[in-house]
Amino acid sequence: MRVDHFIETLRADGDRLAEAAHHAGPDAAVPTCPGWVIADLLGHLGGVHRWATAHVTGGHREPVPADGFFAAPADGTLLDWFREGHRSLVAALLAADPALDCWTFLPAGSPLEFWARRQAHETAVHRADAEAAAGSRPRWSPDFAVDGIDEVLHGFFRRRPERLAADPPLRMSLHATDAGRAWTIRMEPDRLYVDAGEQPAGLRLAGTASDLYLLLWNRAGVEGLDVDGDLAAWESWRDRAVVTWH
Repeated sequence: MRVDHFIETLRADGDRLAEAAHHAGPDAAVPTCPGWVIADLLGHLGGVHRWATAHVTGGHREPVPADGFFAAPADGTLLDWFREGHRSLVAALLAADPALDCWTFLPAGSPLEFWARRQAHETAVHRADAEAAAGSRPRWSPDFAVDGIDEVLHGFFRRRPERLAADPPLRMSLHATDAGRAWTIRMEPDRLYVDAGEQPAGLRLAGTASDLYLLLWNRAGVEGLDVDGDLAAWESWRDRAVVTWH
């Protein structure tokens, strides 16, 4: 996907997240993030957006300490505070020089592409959290959801693949029925491996790219998917595949 597509998805999903948060209310429980209410979600993502903006606008070569960006207001201005941070991030990405040089933490074609992509997916996943609190479930274009699957599998879990080792080995294949893409996840005794396409596996999960995207981020279960095989691989993934925010 192009950088401008990531930015547009970031803009749209931030707006939809704010709408869902307003509908649910600040004290509504977020079922996909146990222990959180909507106010916690807005405080977290509003801080992440501000932290990301600092890298884009400042061109920092080292990670900026995050502490100062999460001072969310505790009164009725929280949603406005979130919206302000979201708008500022979108504006910073739109105005950024394509040759921007700054710190990143996952592979990307450029730092600008990294921040646009990462913040688009960060916001999309948390949009799913806000909509879960409001009683709905989002959908994305197949291209965007496939990119999110690639990011989590080839980005986050490539950093420490040994976290998802399994002995005896576990394998599951994923098939995005609306995108013509497949992945095979192999949890071997030494580490996690991800292969393109369908390989022999004890579990086959098929569904839309959006459903698989939510599944891999532990925002949805296997309900509604075409399931063929032993769920042990999925259960191991669900229990151990945890992503921290940076």
